[in-house]
Amino acid sequence: MADPLISVPDDFPSVFEKSAAHEAARKLGETRVYAARGADEEQELVKRIGRARVAINIRAHARFSDGVFAGCPQLKMVSIWGTGTDNIDLDSAGRRGVTVCNTPGANAFAVAEHALTLMLASGRRLVHIDREMRGGAWPREMLTQCLGKTLGVFGTGTIGARVAALGKAIGMEVLTWSARTGDARAKEEILRSADFVTLHLRLTPETRGFLGRKELSLMKKTAFLVNTGRGALVEREALLDALATKKIAGAGLDVFHTVVLSPHNAGQTAEVVRDGLLRAVKNVENFLAGKPTDVVVAPVK
Repeated sequence: MADPLISVPDDFPSVFEKSAAHEAARKLGETRVYAARGADEEQELVKRIGRARVAINIRAHARFSDGVFAGCPQLKMVSIWGTGTDNIDLDSAGRRGVTVCNTPGANAFAVAEHALTLMLASGRRLVHIDREMRGGAWPREMLTQCLGKTLGVFGTGTIGARVAALGKAIGMEVLTWSARTGDARAKEEILRSADFVTLHLRLTPETRGFLGRKELSLMKKTAFLVNTGRGALVEREALLDALATKKIAGAGLDVFHTVVLSPHNAGQTAEVVRDGLLRAVKNVENFLAGKPTDVVVAPVK
């Protein structure tokens, strides 16, 4: 069997196989898709990539470490479906001559809508009320409306900007903070003022644990936290303590903590999946044509 041009080593749960993006990839060259669990193991990931020149990264559980790049010397490109790069050793990629591209903004509006949904669900206590009514109760507790409240948006990329626009559209005062220009004082002021805090930051060494015990203690007891980015932006034990001791009113999380939960599926609409996967393949096509797009890391010369 000939070596593939493209390997998709981590299509589990599967979204790529038999999709329009799969067909587009096949037109570029031999494409091999692995739709079974196992890409989270370094040696298995190396085996699946093999001698392919291109890897299309579907899931963040596949970690492209220095060991993976060292074990795949023929690899010249990693095309990521999505924005996050925290599962890629970017320094190693650059040193070993690998171009890394992603698909920023492909799921931005869908994720922004999901963040708004989590805000409303948390403030209106929909999950709690639904559970009580199914148990025969008729809850009449006071709820939180968004009109006139302050929304603190951390991260001002495409998703954060859209969340800010949605917040303004429903009558909220919006305060924003950017990782590039914001400082610690502004961060603390927003945490103290906001009735809803929503996180849209990229996970980096600087933003890991962005909200810890100190930051959560600054928030109002009536405030809600929404996180559709990465779980590690918030210190898990600090959040659990804040919720258990009612230091904050609640949380809506798309990244595996507690309270109102969704399985990191904020961008899981048919349109987002289709367009994002096609864009990841388009990045491969452009790279092979010598005109790379959406480049996160280029080879170090």
